[in-house]
Amino acid sequence: MMNNSDVLLGYDFDKWNGYAIKEPLFTDISVNTNSHTLICGMSGSGKSYLTNQYLARLCMQSAKNSKVYFADFKQDDTFSYLRNCNRYYPYDKTIEALNIVYEILHNRQSGQDICRTPITLIWDEYVANILSLISEDKKQAQEVMRKVSEILMLGRSLAVRLVVSCQRPDAVVFPTGSRLNYGIVIIVGAPIKSIYEMLIPKEYIERIGDRQFKIGEGVALLQGSDLHFIKVPVIRDEDKLQRICIEALNR
Repeated sequence: MMNNSDVLLGYDFDKWNGYAIKEPLFTDISVNTNSHTLICGMSGSGKSYLTNQYLARLCMQSAKNSKVYFADFKQDDTFSYLRNCNRYYPYDKTIEALNIVYEILHNRQSGQDICRTPITLIWDEYVANILSLISEDKKQAQEVMRKVSEILMLGRSLAVRLVVSCQRPDAVVFPTGSRLNYGIVIIVGAPIKSIYEMLIPKEYIERIGDRQFKIGEGVALLQGSDLHFIKVPVIRDEDKLQRICIEALNR
């Protein structure tokens, strides 16, 4: 049974392709669960389309007094409709968004802020952003990754959530095994063995078998042990999706 903190990830891939049955897959994003999310997929995989949907669904499920921050390193047309929002941070201001969320985390940890309404930072093209930082200022990049690691470790108990999207989750950008701190891992597009090996236990990779995923199809691993194969829904009302996101980023 669906509850108020469930968010739709997609439809069951096997039932959709084998029987044309739309069986939805939901996951709990309440503060009681690890809802840090990692979305991966190479160019043309449908990753940005999924991230857009995921943002809207998180916004729909979030309390009215919660806050969503969006860091858009790539700043292409996908999220251009958000550019005038109060909590939208383009490529040269993404670290500003991180620092704001990090300060909220520490205010809550110290007891200065007793609020536990959800705070969400969505960071598009996170890996590309960090690799760019490494090439410019390695010390700053290390500090950014340290803050991200703290959010991943402490965020669940303090209602601070991180959602990142990237093409490849390279280890250099996820220090000290921080890739394992994501409770929701989604990989879309054509199967790439090296990405699977970075994020999915070997015995689960074997369960993928000979499935061939196209754009907007892939794997969802929930809480490190619950494996699903999904098909991302098609959004019929893009204007409604955008309105939901704009309202959330302007609260």
